Amino acid sequence: MRRVFFALTVLAATLTIGPASLLAQGWTDRGPVFESDVKRKAELEEAARAERRKSYGPTVYPKFMQGGERPDIKPAEPPIVYFDQNEEVGSIIIDTNERKLYYVLAGKKAYQYPISVGREGFTWTGTERISRVAEWPSWTPPPEMHKRVPGLPLTVTGGLKNPQGARALYLGNTVYRIHGTNNDRTVGRANSSGCFRLTNEHVIHLASIAKVGTKVKVLQSYAGGVSENAPMFSIFDFGFGGDEKPAAASSKAKTKNAAAKPSATSTKKKVASE
Repeated sequence: MRRVFFALTVLAATLTIGPASLLAQGWTDRGPVFESDVKRKAELEEAARAERRKSYGPTVYPKFMQGGERPDIKPAEPPIVYFDQNEEVGSIIIDTNERKLYYVLAGKKAYQYPISVGREGFTWTGTERISRVAEWPSWTPPPEMHKRVPGLPLTVTGGLKNPQGARALYLGNTVYRIHGTNNDRTVGRANSSGCFRLTNEHVIHLASIAKVGTKVKVLQSYAGGVSENAPMFSIFDFGFGGDEKPAAASSKAKTKNAAAKPSATSTKKKVASE
């Protein structure tokens, strides 16, 4: 009996300290549930939804659509993870394969946000800087999106019905943004047109610390190691590691989006996410 208990203890320890792809995310009556299995299940479900959408007719929205309510959403702080190498403090790293966004903190730490990324054919890599931060941004689908999705509105004012969500961080002069969403279920999937979605609670938190000029590196896969557990050296921290968390951006630094007045009446439809 003791041997069986020892074997189970070793197995549990292996699952705990093994590579990120082997970490058990939970347990069921059939055994451990791994992150790779969860991701694979989500991909299969998304593929099934895509097939069903092919049989649907296009949804036609008003040309000028009101985004609806703009509630006071409280920011949610994401978990802190640990890098095994130094990165530029105050920068953002996006790992599209893992669907994670990291805001780099001092002491080889980072906030880790789950995100959605571009679907097949819409992924990209490169380095940009945040050129604008907008609260409750409006959304104007580009012409190429109108060709892919007939029936989209010409513009949508900021609000809960707007697929850009509560905040948008514009990336240079590109059409891409880091933004919120009007559908939390899309976060963690590969289903956008190249933008990166966070929950509204998370994007509000990120927008409070990421300032205009922040460097954003978009990578297919982050080469450095990332761990949820503090490394051994942090046990002997004598207070020389610098501030762990950044100060929130001042209200003067925030750029509010000027929403255009719609010419159509309000509607309860949600616009499909980009």
